[in-house]
Amino acid sequence: MLTRKSFMKSGAAAVFVAGAAMLASSTAFAQNWPQRPVTLIVSQSAGASPDVMARLVADRLSRRLGQGVVIENKPGGANVIGATAAARAAPDGYTFFFATSAAMAANPFLIQKMTYDPVKDFDPVTLVTRSHQVLVAHPDVPVKTLADLIALDKKAPGKLSIAVDSPRNLAGVTAQALNRRAGVQFVSVPYPNINVGLQDTIAGRAEIGIFSMSIVETQIREGKLRAIALASSKRSETMPEIPSIAETIPGFDFSGWFMLMAPAGTPPAIIARMNAEVREVVKDEKIREMGPKLGFDIETGTPAEASQFLKSQLETWGRITSELGLKPE
Repeated sequence: MLTRKSFMKSGAAAVFVAGAAMLASSTAFAQNWPQRPVTLIVSQSAGASPDVMARLVADRLSRRLGQGVVIENKPGGANVIGATAAARAAPDGYTFFFATSAAMAANPFLIQKMTYDPVKDFDPVTLVTRSHQVLVAHPDVPVKTLADLIALDKKAPGKLSIAVDSPRNLAGVTAQALNRRAGVQFVSVPYPNINVGLQDTIAGRAEIGIFSMSIVETQIREGKLRAIALASSKRSETMPEIPSIAETIPGFDFSGWFMLMAPAGTPPAIIARMNAEVREVVKDEKIREMGPKLGFDIETGTPAEASQFLKSQLETWGRITSELGLKPE
């Protein structure tokens, strides 16, 4: 006779067997994955900071996976177009999101009608890098330091224009924080395509600008732009001569970061495999050499660590937007 106790034991055994079978199946699937090209969605245009790093990673990742890793640029809507496309992609391990801090941590506090949820719609794979933003000036602007720039603005408040990506993206919010904390009145000029903003700053149509180090490093070295300060808490290893804004305004830190995300529901074994592959990829000598030169600090970890990092960043952006009085629009 099947007693309640024996039934419960047999039921537990069945659940265990079923779970083990599913795990084995998922692991086997991951071992055979990928069978076709993998897509990395980038929510900004070609040549922008996340695109540069994504292509470095994709090139080496394709060699390890034995399949092409294709970059699909979906710019627009303050990263929303690309993020939404990634969130709605099939969770089969063939689409990932090379996510920006703006898309994952800032947008929830800046965009009223979000078409994706950074926590519910994605499974973190790994943090990939942190990135530096740099405040630059056209060479004709008579300043060399942040203190000079602040003094120049206070002589004629509101006369200096500052090129940013968007009022509600990382550079735009950084500019607002700089205005508030330094007591200046730089006039933000948003550029949906930040490369156009860069060209306008080089031409002097915008006196100053905030850009990712990855897209202005060459212009700085060639003297086309003058680096004033990094919007970070510390100096860059490759360009230590550039001070951080925090040296003048304590506590100022608006670093960006990139994280690899998978659509929610992607098999855990594939996430684990991709995590392991990316962590090996970033050990590549070329990436280790190019990353810092482009303003990227390589930093990876486990999926669990990436999830915890995202949680902390959401808390940070909640405080920042409250400080600046920014409301979702």
